[in-house]
Amino acid sequence: MRHNKSGRKLGRNPSHRKALLRNMAKALLINSSITTTEAKAKTLRGVVDPLISLALKNDVHARRQAYSLLGEHGLVSRLFDEIGPLYKQGGGYTRVVKLAVPRKGDGASLAVIELIHKPLKNEEKTVDKDSSAKVSK
Repeated sequence: MRHNKSGRKLGRNPSHRKALLRNMAKALLINSSITTTEAKAKTLRGVVDPLISLALKNDVHARRQAYSLLGEHGLVSRLFDEIGPLYKQGGGYTRVVKLAVPRKGDGASLAVIELIHKPLKNEEKTVDKDSSAKVSK
């Protein structure tokens, strides 16, 4: 019997599930939104929201905890320097929006998981600096 066993298995063994969620968390922090199945999106919320809560603490121990999950120093610094400061108000960092059309191959229900406040990408930052320089001249 499966009494008091929490969490979704997602049809994978524990190490594969951990690697899947780690890769999806990296993709979400890099792209600010990804499209996946509804079950994976709901499970991913439980991984990404604590990472953003760590970014709000912004101390060495929190950075090391985030690095143990993400494994990339550049992504950890992006999380703490760009994404974390956008969420000073409190929880609710991600949004899961169900899509109406199921996946064509297997009919799985799809969802988009996205960050509520999206950070500016590098291209947008350079465009903003260039446009403000042109306006001030």
